[in-house]
Amino acid sequence: MSAEKEFNLIINGVGGQGLVTLLMILAEAALLEKKEVRTSELHGLSQRGGSVEVHCRLGKKIYSPLIKPGCADLIISLEQQEALRGLIYAQPQTVFLINQYQTPTLIKDLEAKEVLAMIKKITSKVYFVPASELCQKALGTDVVVGIYLLGYAASQRFLPLKKKSIEAAIKKIIPEKFLELNLKAFNLSKTKQ
Repeated sequence: MSAEKEFNLIINGVGGQGLVTLLMILAEAALLEKKEVRTSELHGLSQRGGSVEVHCRLGKKIYSPLIKPGCADLIISLEQQEALRGLIYAQPQTVFLINQYQTPTLIKDLEAKEVLAMIKKITSKVYFVPASELCQKALGTDVVVGIYLLGYAASQRFLPLKKKSIEAAIKKIIPEKFLELNLKAFNLSKTKQ
């Protein structure tokens, strides 16, 4: 990312998935790299199970933390159906990184292929990753899916932040008793792509 180019990232999912923690990690990583950063969280019911959306903007002279419709560079979705909430922010160059996982709901669940078809009407840059399954298998839990997806995004260079900066931010933000698990999740993408 050049000093002049802004970068707009949205992370969405449901309450209880740690989206605000991910936002804090990204903001800290940006500050470590001396980049301007603005963040915001938007949600309906941020309690466990309700939709949550966070915005992170990097660049020069960014005044608003909110991303305008059609201006997202990257959308990370921790739950596949929630990815559809990001469509308003997408444009043909937007990259979608989606956890291939569906939270059980009372309404009709859409299959991954249905979600993919809707997103592909706007952009072809869609990456479905079975992050919950990979984390469960390798680490015995899927509570670190968001951290895994940050590692994946950094490895694929979807983010304009260095992997070492994000890792340093994780060490600063995550409490000591959960740090080892989160670092393993962050680095799991090196071996599981």
